[in-house]
Amino acid sequence: MRTAARILWALTPLLALLPAAHGQQETADRIDPDGIRGGLVVVGGGGTPAEARERFVTWAGGREARIVVVPSASASADRDDTAFESWLEPWRKFELAELVAVHPSTQGSHDADRDALRRATGVWFSGGSQSRIAERFVGKDLERLVLDVVQRGGVVGGTSAGAAIQSRVMIAQGREEPEIAVGLDLLPGSIIDQHFVARNRIGRLRKAVAAHPGRFGIGIDEGTAILVRGRTIEVVGSSTATLVLAATARREELVQSLAAGAVADLTSLRRAARNRAESDFPQEPAAPPAIASGALIIVGGGSLPRPALDRFVSLAGGADARIVLLPIAAPGSEASLESLAERCRALGAAEAVVLSERHPDEVDRDQYVARLERATGVWFGGGRQWRFVDAFDGTRALTALRGVLARGGVIAGSSAGASIQGEYMPRGDPLGNQRVSAEGYEQGLGFLPGVAIDQHLTERGRLPDLTALIRRIPGFVGLGLDEGTALVVQGGTGEVLGRGRVHVVRAAEGGEPVVAEFTAGAELDLAPASGKRADRR
Repeated sequence: MRTAARILWALTPLLALLPAAHGQQETADRIDPDGIRGGLVVVGGGGTPAEARERFVTWAGGREARIVVVPSASASADRDDTAFESWLEPWRKFELAELVAVHPSTQGSHDADRDALRRATGVWFSGGSQSRIAERFVGKDLERLVLDVVQRGGVVGGTSAGAAIQSRVMIAQGREEPEIAVGLDLLPGSIIDQHFVARNRIGRLRKAVAAHPGRFGIGIDEGTAILVRGRTIEVVGSSTATLVLAATARREELVQSLAAGAVADLTSLRRAARNRAESDFPQEPAAPPAIASGALIIVGGGSLPRPALDRFVSLAGGADARIVLLPIAAPGSEASLESLAERCRALGAAEAVVLSERHPDEVDRDQYVARLERATGVWFGGGRQWRFVDAFDGTRALTALRGVLARGGVIAGSSAGASIQGEYMPRGDPLGNQRVSAEGYEQGLGFLPGVAIDQHLTERGRLPDLTALIRRIPGFVGLGLDEGTALVVQGGTGEVLGRGRVHVVRAAEGGEPVVAEFTAGAELDLAPASGKRADRR
């Protein structure tokens, strides 16, 4: 092993590597809904939880793992070559295929270091000073070699300084005021702090997050770790991890403590932070619930009313209809939508095709967009509505979907395919559909502005949730649909089809929201003038 030379870390040039200057927005053009490709193990210092160490080895390949330990955060790594054995010792019991320590000098690295990182399935950063890691890795070819470990499905982990280094916006030091430097962009969209509860660092993390819009904070206490795989963040250990989102003009600061066993969603956190920095949705008063052209068919789930399908094919152009069906909300639902496509063709549609692509990179391809640009009707299948947001947010495909309405076509969908049509999207939490609001997934595709659409309403007892939601966002109208029920919207008017009811929830000045119910044959004005009732049967 070699002893690294001591040099001063020139902070100012490194700050230029940040996605945006300190205090400015730092937002990605598109958030990858799949999260990270490999795994991260981020330990807040103190003792490393046994589960965290074991998971690190498992993700690195078990006995086939090739692990590189980086002790560069410790000053003793420069002074004493014999100390490397102490950093390797905790890993020897796992009987790994390869275990080596790497401590590059500040002037560069030997080929042996690079080769070890190229072979590595896991890289572990030990504790000390995160600035010492950064001066050896950030902005050098070694940084790319570490990032490549995760990109090819391996794992990067670390404790204390080895935790802080894993966020691009890195808290280098500072007791009360965070001193920001540049770390490795391993946990995207984050600012990581460690020794969190033990050293009372909530104040400095809150300040760091407030100064870097578009990022969320995560503070990890001693004896605790977060395990990140794909988009899932799992907490293990003896204490807590704390999530922080900055306050905005419309939202209070979020500070949420997660105990061992708790799970969070990385993509939700990134979307929530971006929303707070950019649009701060929802903004009120909302636009009136009406569409300028085309038609919407909103189905509450369960059995599909035959009149709704007849109307869908007719509005799509009948014998000239070119229909696209999207199974994105439920993996494996292609077969059921192929059956629906066959029913559309049996009703006379010229074309009815199922597009199985799901990732934003796929739906943004020319061939996919071209299909939507020539479609006269689009059907959104059931499942979980947040998957539609993941697929279409920030893509050309979303523009093409809006174009279906603009040229007089029809957009329809059932269950999740109903909720996605509104401007506000209830039950968008990727961790489960029990919560009516999930920050990061509140905004639907917005084909029908000014509304929040919920489905399976009576069957699943969801009216109280919808009422509570409209109480919180009184500038919106709540539409709740029972199973086997559809609402056909043209302009600002809705027509009810099917066997159940459509529930319309509106805010009332100085009182509880008012609920009106409509059955088959009813027509309702979705945006009546003040004091005017235009509903009729």
